[in-house]
Amino acid sequence: MQTLKTRDLIALGFMTFALFLGAGNIIFPPMVGQGAGEHAAAAATGFLLTGVGLPLLTVVALARVGGGMDALTSPVGRKAGMVLGLLIYLILGPLFATPRTATVSFEMGFAPFMGHSSTALFIYSAVYFALVMGLSLFPGKLIDNIGKLITPVLILALVVLGAAAVLLPAGEATRASGDYLVSPLTEGFLEGYQTMDALGALAFGIVIVNAIRDRGISDTGLQTRYAIVAGVIAAVGLGMVYLSLIHLGATSQSIAPQAQTGVLILTRYVDHTFGPIGSLLLAVVISLACLTTAVGLVSACGAYFSQMLRLPYRAVVVAIGLACILVSNQGLAQLIAVSGPVLVGIYPLAIALVVLSLLSGLWRNAQRVFAPVLAVALLFGLIDAARAAGWQDWLPAFLNSLPGNGMGWALPVAATLVLAALHDRLRPAPAAAFKPS
Repeated sequence: MQTLKTRDLIALGFMTFALFLGAGNIIFPPMVGQGAGEHAAAAATGFLLTGVGLPLLTVVALARVGGGMDALTSPVGRKAGMVLGLLIYLILGPLFATPRTATVSFEMGFAPFMGHSSTALFIYSAVYFALVMGLSLFPGKLIDNIGKLITPVLILALVVLGAAAVLLPAGEATRASGDYLVSPLTEGFLEGYQTMDALGALAFGIVIVNAIRDRGISDTGLQTRYAIVAGVIAAVGLGMVYLSLIHLGATSQSIAPQAQTGVLILTRYVDHTFGPIGSLLLAVVISLACLTTAVGLVSACGAYFSQMLRLPYRAVVVAIGLACILVSNQGLAQLIAVSGPVLVGIYPLAIALVVLSLLSGLWRNAQRVFAPVLAVALLFGLIDAARAAGWQDWLPAFLNSLPGNGMGWALPVAATLVLAALHDRLRPAPAAAFKPS
């Protein structure tokens, strides 16, 4: 029986880590640290729950069903599953996540050298996505191209930056501000949405499993085991990156007071600590992190849409890349402003889907549990999204009286899960289909 060698398994883990470590993973942890200040530990705990724990659980859930969204959403029916998959892949692909990798890497890595003009951004994004498309056209080479070549360089640069953040802080942790004064753990949990890692895991699951299959591993048990090991390696790496960057933000108030983005915090820190060479270090970290994530997202979206639309994979990859060039030229601030409410709306649905899938062995009839729980998660996610977008005046008064802060969905979803599970246990199991001999 074909198995993976240790070095190939490590490379798979590195590839998985690199797929997850993208734009949001770099720019949001410093903002969490600066906002939380003295409460950075509590905020980091919340951030790790959604930024590390949930993606790992998603990888496990997908590995158990073979890596595909179709299998994960099968209990709600083909049409509903297709709508959910389409929504998630559009968010991860041409609408938000993938274009954001280009804008972040431009703002942090190249704008200091090229300038911030729209022309410079267009030239950069065109070259960037040409490279992304070139790597994505050969998904069978992802372990070699990303896991063995690009990721070791990325990890080395991250080690230097992370070690400096811990050993050479710019100052002392200051007083928390805003909502971090009252609920740092909840705020950290919600900021973890912005990494898009849990949504990314829904797409990367099939990329990881396909990479294992391309190595000749046909046994489904081994595929699941290797995917979980890769997820654990990625989770450990992400956790270390997040903790160091949150610490960096918490101790950088003196050099980047009241910063509006993590971009400013990081650029000020590397300039303060490393001098001119710091800009080069940051450019390497950001460019490689964003590039590997973009390749993974485009590959996953290409596989999904080519199957759904029955079009050649490479043609779909090129179309996605061209669309990403157009969207990325809207600028980083605009993408973050629009994506915030969208993520608040879709994350409850994604979390509920993963939890239900992991508990699938408990249900007599999965549809009796999945359908009501996901419907309630979507409803209350949309309510929270409307609040996040500033549209609360459009909502009925009784909805505005519900708990907010982006977590208004949790209690209704939990209550629906309990009721649906009780209903499922009290009803008889579906009769097995009769198969004539």
